[in-house]
Amino acid sequence: MAFEEITYAEDGPVGTLTLNRPHDGNMFTERMCHEIRDCINQVRRETHTRVLVITGAGERFFCLGGRKDGMEDTLLYAGVLPTLEMYESIDRLQKPVIASVNGLAVGGGNVLQMVCDVTIAKAGAVFRQVGPMVGSFDAGYGTWYLEDLVGKKRAKEIWYSNPKIPAAEAQAMGLINRVVPDDTLQQATREFALEIAERGAFALASIKAAFNARHGGVGGLSRMAHDLLLRGYLNTDEHAELADAFAARRKPDGSKFGH
Repeated sequence: MAFEEITYAEDGPVGTLTLNRPHDGNMFTERMCHEIRDCINQVRRETHTRVLVITGAGERFFCLGGRKDGMEDTLLYAGVLPTLEMYESIDRLQKPVIASVNGLAVGGGNVLQMVCDVTIAKAGAVFRQVGPMVGSFDAGYGTWYLEDLVGKKRAKEIWYSNPKIPAAEAQAMGLINRVVPDDTLQQATREFALEIAERGAFALASIKAAFNARHGGVGGLSRMAHDLLLRGYLNTDEHAELADAFAARRKPDGSKFGH
């Protein structure tokens, strides 16, 4: 699949999706949002990639948020920057996603790293929510996920006063997982990804679905039950006996299952 505003590369079990608009702070556009969604859905449909890394091109910016330039001037969906498609695709992906923060993560860029399963950042990275400074906000992912990470009082402070948060402070408050020297970020990210890739893929997918079920509600629960558990159940003696009995229009033999 060809992309214009992101790049995607695979190295063994690790796939790396790079936001590729460094001239504009790697800001989301409508096209980029759809390309990120499409790329992640492509990764979801194959089994050779075990871990996905999301990072930004260049040394200065992870992502500075989004631009609506060129979108329709309407209150309907055509006028809405489709960031939720990106976030939902990350949640739905049955593989761990690492945010590798290579610079400023501001606004939607900070929300993006929060939605990822874990975050590693270079020491020079900075995190910030600036919505109220420009008259915007991110209700949902940007608030609930942030509260989960740092607590309600601190999450409100981050949104109300918009402080610049250095990487070390972000790690201390639980906003991110790991901080490494600037010049080691790429190698440290790969080591982190390979460490995770050695774990059981099905177990990791189940754990991720369980975490997402809290905020995903019926959708999150369904993804665990349907996407992960149902296929295993279809291979059990119980399913085989019930399916055979139904097809033969007979009563199932309870001695063949339930134990």
